[in-house]
Amino acid sequence: MSTPSVDVSQNGTLKNYDSCSSSVAELDDIDFSRIPRPRNLNIERKGSLDERSFSEAQMMGNSPPPPSRAEYYSRGLDHFDSVHSPAKWSGFTTPRSPFGAEPHPMIAEAWEALRRSLVHFRGRPVGTIAALDSSDEKLNYDQVFVRDFVPSALAFLMNGEPEIVKNFILKTLRLQSWEKKIDRFQLGEGVMPASFKVLHDPVRNTETLMADFGESAIGRVAPIDSGFWWIILLRAYTKSTGDTSLSEMPECQKGMRLILSLCLSEGFDTFPTLLCADGCCMIDRRMGVYGYPIEIQALFFMALRCALLLLKQDVEGKEFIERIVKRLHALSYHMRTYFWLDLKQVNDIYRYKTEEYSHTAVNKFNVIPDSLPEWVFDFMPLHGGYFIGNVGPSNMDFRWFCLGNCIAILSCLATPEQETKIMDLIESRWHELVGEMPLKVCYPAIEGHEWRIVTGCDPKNTRWSYHNGGSWPVLLWLLTAACIKTGRPQIARRAIELAETRLSKDGWPEYYDGKLGRFIGKQARKHQTWSIAGYLVAKMMLEDPSHVGMVALEEDKQLKPVLKRSNSF
Repeated sequence: MSTPSVDVSQNGTLKNYDSCSSSVAELDDIDFSRIPRPRNLNIERKGSLDERSFSEAQMMGNSPPPPSRAEYYSRGLDHFDSVHSPAKWSGFTTPRSPFGAEPHPMIAEAWEALRRSLVHFRGRPVGTIAALDSSDEKLNYDQVFVRDFVPSALAFLMNGEPEIVKNFILKTLRLQSWEKKIDRFQLGEGVMPASFKVLHDPVRNTETLMADFGESAIGRVAPIDSGFWWIILLRAYTKSTGDTSLSEMPECQKGMRLILSLCLSEGFDTFPTLLCADGCCMIDRRMGVYGYPIEIQALFFMALRCALLLLKQDVEGKEFIERIVKRLHALSYHMRTYFWLDLKQVNDIYRYKTEEYSHTAVNKFNVIPDSLPEWVFDFMPLHGGYFIGNVGPSNMDFRWFCLGNCIAILSCLATPEQETKIMDLIESRWHELVGEMPLKVCYPAIEGHEWRIVTGCDPKNTRWSYHNGGSWPVLLWLLTAACIKTGRPQIARRAIELAETRLSKDGWPEYYDGKLGRFIGKQARKHQTWSIAGYLVAKMMLEDPSHVGMVALEEDKQLKPVLKRSNSF
């Protein structure tokens, strides 16, 4: 598929485009004309830098010196849930950072590449394709993925270009209403697409959309994470622009309720976590994450909290709000109690008794102590901890998964003490988790007989490659956001500086292989859009930490932290 060309003005912003015609009835779009322009709410932002006093002093000819980095990161990052947080636009259009340093030369290159990846539908930009690499067969890398677009969307929001994000939100919302069938089975109404593609007919001068809800994916698995990312992105848009009219649209309110209906429905579950198939998230191939993977549970928790901020207090909204609050209490307890692992908990599992019966059982999931892998004893530092990959009947996946732990910090699923321990672990195990190229998607790799059983001999997920211990630059933005939220920006800066030594020279690969991330992935696409966008977002958040408010939530005091297991556990 050929990607439409994009004209970029000298200051890096998009030029206006004439709409191209379309005669496809199924694509009756939401009426954009009845959506009011973003309205700024009269709410004072308590950001990381007091912009008002800074500007007033400049007008009086008494400009204060730029803040030190320590002062910059320590100010006011505890107001993430306020409705409006107008950003100081960063990146391509910003000549200098607040610290007086020239921007890194990679920034302009990254913005140019990001704009080339834009996809247009009816003359409007509606997303970014997964990769611009034309050296290999495209497969589905020429499509707009919901999860892949999130860092691109954040970059545009931080750069003062919210219309692209609004178009994406509305277009994917429209796709949600499509009938979704795999063979003869119809999917739930609330399922969001994994991706979509714009098809051009030059003869008829028309454009159509083709969406994938899992029927074309490897393994034919529906993307559980797409709906969660959509809600999180809607909240980020609202937070950045102050435009509540988008989230208050009846269509957006219904879209959220449909997603929530899928997740909050009653069934046979005895846990508040979501039961998932393998390959339902970023790790979209067979990698032993079936069951209750940390990535989905953390995204679920964050989406529920974002929905609480976005749902209207009408009859339908109040019903869902009540269900969300109940689920959040149960989910936070379950995750903080059973998924959390630190040195003390390793020792407790090591001493577990098995075959316990009754509600007084300590080893509730009947985990066999001999299932503790040897590596975890050396991997766990004295001061540190993390949420493990999966917990189910007689099963604990002790692998570290980066995305789930970072989202746990940003959503406040992790308690303040747990947040500190996660960051301590990253610092203590820098060689293992970061190495020569940030950042391991999971650790450690599975290999040998275990690899054959768990992956089905997947040639793409060999040890220390792709999802099996590969290093993914896109995770930089999540690490940076978590670092700033926990007051540890120096960790993010160190990781970004490491990535800058190679990322551009190597052509912005999708992932790196090897125990240290030394080699470009054997099947990695180059000019991967979310590698580019992830770098830009990380840089802009370090430049202006108030941007973190788009993707970070305040601690909910009503969700009481559970730091110790009771005797009845």
